[in-house]
Amino acid sequence: MRSTFDTMDNPAGDGLHVAIIMDGNGRWANSRGLPRIAGHRAGADSVRRTVEAAPSLGISVLTLYAFSADNWRRPAREVSGLMKLFARYLVQERDRCIANGVRLQAIGRRDRLPASVVELLEETEQKTAGGRKLHLRLAIDYSSRRAILDAARSLKMVTEESLSRLIGPDVDLLIRTSGEQRLSDFLLWECAYAEMIFTQRMWPEFSVEDLNRAIEEFRRRDRRFGAVGPMNEARTA
Repeated sequence: MRSTFDTMDNPAGDGLHVAIIMDGNGRWANSRGLPRIAGHRAGADSVRRTVEAAPSLGISVLTLYAFSADNWRRPAREVSGLMKLFARYLVQERDRCIANGVRLQAIGRRDRLPASVVELLEETEQKTAGGRKLHLRLAIDYSSRRAILDAARSLKMVTEESLSRLIGPDVDLLIRTSGEQRLSDFLLWECAYAEMIFTQRMWPEFSVEDLNRAIEEFRRRDRRFGAVGPMNEARTA
């Protein structure tokens, strides 16, 4: 199995790893009397805004949940529209990624994606491989349970370090839009110590200001990773 992320080959530096479950496109469209695909198109604009703003907010790795393994259960027309939207995004954003130092990488299965989408993904990965400002990871046909299982099967000796190296970097901050409060099989291993922020905003409405507020909230939190914080140390001294 090809590694989805190599910590020894991360060109984006030592900033934050932010992961986003981009939820609410369909509900946003329905509330406006629009077809669901219109919500996904609006969501693509939010992706562009988020990617452009990420480096200036201290984000070096950005993982976006674009299409889960369970999303194949959606109506065929919607799935087809999403695949066309992925292809269009890759074509339209490739040069922008190159110009802005964004390395794009897809994680998840590829054998069930249309051949045309896989070809565009691989071309974009190759052409953006030199990006140094941001490592953008798109989770497409992705299941965290499947990723963990595949990684474990590929290792002769499973250790925390070897598994993490194959699966991907730890997440610092996970954001989910639309008010839902669950992980939905997204980066389960990587989110072991992630701070989590759930917002009522639908993904098409998610702004740079919303992202900035989430980062500010993250920086106010006391991340102890199981240890005792300074104030508690003083109380027990």
